[in-house]
Amino acid sequence: MRNFDELTEREILALAISSEEEDGRIYLDFAEGLRADYPATAKMFTEMAGEEDLHRRWLIEIYREKFGEHIPLIKREHVRGFYQRKPIWLLQPLNLAAVRRQAEEMEYDSARFYRQAAGRSTDASIRKLLGDLAAAEVKHEHAAERIKQETLTETALAEEKEAAQRMLVLRFIQPGLAGLMDGSVSTLAPLFAAAFATGNSWDAFVVGLAASIGAGISMGFAEALSDNGSLTGRGAPLLRGVICGLMTTLGGIGHTLPYLIPDFFTATILAVAVVIAELAAISWVRWKYMDTPPVSAAMQVGFGGALVFATGILIGSS
Repeated sequence: MRNFDELTEREILALAISSEEEDGRIYLDFAEGLRADYPATAKMFTEMAGEEDLHRRWLIEIYREKFGEHIPLIKREHVRGFYQRKPIWLLQPLNLAAVRRQAEEMEYDSARFYRQAAGRSTDASIRKLLGDLAAAEVKHEHAAERIKQETLTETALAEEKEAAQRMLVLRFIQPGLAGLMDGSVSTLAPLFAAAFATGNSWDAFVVGLAASIGAGISMGFAEALSDNGSLTGRGAPLLRGVICGLMTTLGGIGHTLPYLIPDFFTATILAVAVVIAELAAISWVRWKYMDTPPVSAAMQVGFGGALVFATGILIGSS
């Protein structure tokens, strides 16, 4: 590994060529990953990849003019302290804001590289060459901005915002809501059955804790194995399973924790209050993200919760 300030002009130019090749592939990867959900942005990155390819060919022509046919393979990782690119697979699934932010960083890094290289050169012709490269990179930044303005119209941005909202619901809200509903509702019966059967806070807590964790594990596996997301667009199954499992456990733990209070009557009153708050939160999420009318959402969730709650009390009191 070499320091950047130890590179010759020939090596710097070879490094620039390999960097432009890599950046072009990254833009094409962005375009491919975003094409289905964000076609306008995918088009923008395809055109930017074309700009990178043109830039690369221009660099190669200048290199051949100055140094001949053989171009040594010098990559970013061969130069100590040189800027690195985040592997595209680490950004999966592609987040629109993160992708655009990385593209901006890429353009900034490249422009800075050419300016530093030009500033280091003492040879007049090489200095002019590197200065021309820096100017070309600035033009590339302007071209990227022009492409963005031409491609990402208000209509396209509105469509992409709607697509992002849809993916948020599919990949995060739906599995989280399913888990929260199951954890908050299904654990009511065993918890309150144990509470009214024993009249003991600790026994009720143990049953509620077991029911919450067990339901979380079950729902997590069920969600992860339901589909792989390739056709439905619901995203990575492992992530959905984790979200669903955690929210299921959280939903059950919420009204279980009050039974850590030794006084049974106080613990039960607080547990009921927590249940009401949980059902209200579920109703709000259904109204906010699932387009369910607020009154209808409250009635559906409240009715289901009341039935399970009553079932637990009746069984525990029998």
